[in-house]
Amino acid sequence: MGRPLVTPGTTPTRFVATHSVLTLDARHPFAAKSLVDAQEMHRTVMSGFRGWVADGDADARAQMGVLSTWSVDLKAAALVIVVQSSVPGDWSGIPRAAMTSRPRIITVDQTLRGGDVLEFRTVVNPVRTVPTGAPASEKARGKRIAHTRPDHVKEWFAQRLQPEGEARSGPKGTARIGATADLGALAVRMLPTVSSASSHKGLRVVRAELRGKLTVTDPQALADALSQGVGHGRAYSCGLLLVR
Repeated sequence: MGRPLVTPGTTPTRFVATHSVLTLDARHPFAAKSLVDAQEMHRTVMSGFRGWVADGDADARAQMGVLSTWSVDLKAAALVIVVQSSVPGDWSGIPRAAMTSRPRIITVDQTLRGGDVLEFRTVVNPVRTVPTGAPASEKARGKRIAHTRPDHVKEWFAQRLQPEGEARSGPKGTARIGATADLGALAVRMLPTVSSASSHKGLRVVRAELRGKLTVTDPQALADALSQGVGHGRAYSCGLLLVR
């Protein structure tokens, strides 16, 4: 893919991370449990990073830069989990019988430049926050309401796009991703909601997949979005932005 002219005023930024690609037999009890329970999927992802931070650290996932996404092919009975991290993962704790192949470890080392056009895919938790009506003195954070229509998901994503020359934070403090996109060309697919019936009863994560092309306007902001994720639900396999 040809590289457009570099946008004036932007500085190329390097993004480095590790991707672990895990392919599991969806029929195996270990994989099946991760597939049907969002909290179990979270445990499976985090099981590869024991010992890097102290047990019980509230922001352990963020410290290690752990983000993930997964997809399942029911016909092939294959569950594929992609885990991004800033430290190497150790997947020896996953039962060998549950894996259909050895984990594939990829070192991502990418230089982002203004004007680059990148293909992207992401699974997001598209929610908006609405006031609860509680007194301001109570400092209520508001209630999160999920978008369940593709056109609303596009609007949610549009708020995170960053036209050239605009700030990295939107009018409501929303972090922007350092790129623009043609909203009309975006593919949006609503995915099944994931939940947990175990330790996090009541957990429900609405998900949507977006695919399309991004044009880089702010390489550093895009690098931040790649390393930190987009939106909420990042502990539950949402927000990982994959580009190429």
